[in-house]
Parts: sequence; structure tokens; C-alpha cells
Amino acid sequence: MRVVVVYESSYGNTHLIADAIGDGIPAGHQVDVVPVSGASQELVDGADLLVVGGPTHVHGMSRVRTREAAVEATHEPASELTLDPDAEGPGLREWFESVGPAKTKAAAFDTRVDAPALITGRASTGISRQLRRHGFREIAEPMSFLVTKDNHLVAGQQASARQWGSRLADTLS
Repeated sequence: MRVVVVYESSYGNTHLIADAIGDGIPAGHQVDVVPVSGASQELVDGADLLVVGGPTHVHGMSRVRTREAAVEATHEPASELTLDPDAEGPGLREWFESVGPAKTKAAAFDTRVDAPALITGRASTGISRQLRRHGFREIAEPMSFLVTKDNHLVAGQQASARQWGSRLADTLS
């Protein structure tokens, strides 16, 4: 079975979670973890399971302006933020515009600040909506992984992501 994990990441936390999800997929499955800029239609079409995630920006999926603001934040005086290597590429919104219809199994995830979802919003709900709109069949509820206010993953989130990846793979069996 082939699992493809597609991620958008600004400061690297979503990238770390995507890698952890991929690490949680048991041996015997082929796993590709790719930034959204590398997620071709051919790659998506070859997947038995597509897992898609991104950071929560202004209560939902990122937009061109929120990604620009993320880049600008790294240039502010005393900023300790660093951009993920693929942060300045396209986002998931743009990627979904290019994705054709599919019947592949899928799951959505996001990273968001460690606060109630009512306050932060969740990019994973928008990702989930886009997956369904394109015909993907979701096999799990959208998942959130938490980040501290100073932009570090909350302790245990990578382990949770590995466990979630393993549970997703179990549903393929």
C-alpha cells in the first residue's frame, strides 16, 4: 500500500508532524512525505491513502496574505522564527485548485496554537471539506496537533502523530 503525506508548513511544525505521521506508518507500506509544491497529480493518483495537513492561519487554511505575513514575521527585529524550506511556495488552497477528482482514501490534519479550537479555528476542517469536494473518502476525523505560543510543538505531539499515522494505516488493512 502507498501512503502519501502532503503538507504545507510555515515555520516547520507542520513539516515535523507530517514526518512523524509518515514514521508511524508500519513497515510494508510505501510512504512519501512531500511538501505541497511536490504533490503532483501523478503522486496523488498513485496513493492508496492521502494524508493532507497545514498550519492554521487566521482560523483556517492559509491564504496568500497570511503566508506573506508569516515570511514577514521572520524578518522582524528579535524574531526567533525561521521559515520551513518550502514555506514560500504554493499553499494548500492553490494546490486543491489543481487536484482532479479522486476516490482515494484520505485524512486531514493541522497544527494550531494550543488553545480551544473555538478561538484558534482549525485548518483541518477546511482541508477535510476540500478533500470531500474532490471525491476523496475520509477514513478519520480531522486531527489537530498543538503548538505553543512561542512556536514549538507541545510535548508529545510528534508521538501522537506517529500513533495517528499507525491507526490510519490500520484502516487500510
